[in-house]
Amino acid sequence: MKLPFDLSTRIGRFAGDRRVIVVFVLLCFALVGRVWLAQHPQHNPWAPLDLRDPPGWATDTKLTGLKDDPELCRAVLDRSDVAFTDLPASEASEPACARPDRVKLNTFPYAGRNPPSTCAVAASAEYWHRHSVAPAAEEIFGSPLSRIEHFGSYSCRRLYGRDSGAWSEHATGNAIDIAAFVLEDGTRISVLGDWDGGGDKARFLRQVRDGACDAFGTVLSPEYNEAHADHFHFDQAQRFGGVCR
Repeated sequence: MKLPFDLSTRIGRFAGDRRVIVVFVLLCFALVGRVWLAQHPQHNPWAPLDLRDPPGWATDTKLTGLKDDPELCRAVLDRSDVAFTDLPASEASEPACARPDRVKLNTFPYAGRNPPSTCAVAASAEYWHRHSVAPAAEEIFGSPLSRIEHFGSYSCRRLYGRDSGAWSEHATGNAIDIAAFVLEDGTRISVLGDWDGGGDKARFLRQVRDGACDAFGTVLSPEYNEAHADHFHFDQAQRFGGVCR
């Protein structure tokens, strides 16, 4: 049976046809995008955070989301196969120094005793070590990292030890101060001794400082002020945006 007109010449001429084609193309793009995101969870804002995944477009937002959700944070540590100890809440004579959220990383390469901190700081430290510090040590020095020297996490004090004013993030263990890095070949890189020294050690310090800016809400280095001449300060303060100095 012959149609009264050639249908092939009519496809695309009608507004309805064009709408169907547009919808079909959009569905194809959506399907391809969904498959791609499933294969790249670090870019997928809806995929659960795994600290072992490489850095991606959505990583920073997911890490930021751990700041006010300790339960979610602990789930992320579990999912990422990070060994940690969930510690009981700690009260203090000064209410500003109470610590309702405390965890300790069991195998993190801190020198000496692993300091308890908030879960958000612990998760960010693990992410930073995995994706910034360890790769930088191998890339620049050709040696694995052995340990990270620190000045601790918890200190019930106000900013800069003043008698008044805002409380430090250290007052609740929501911060960590990093002083130096030691490699398996014995090389030691310190913030105080090597930040201004030039060469590979200074390059390493700047690279891991910049890497920390992708993991922590606040990153302060010797470029910030003299009070940080001998350490990096990292914290997960609740603020709009972040600070990377």
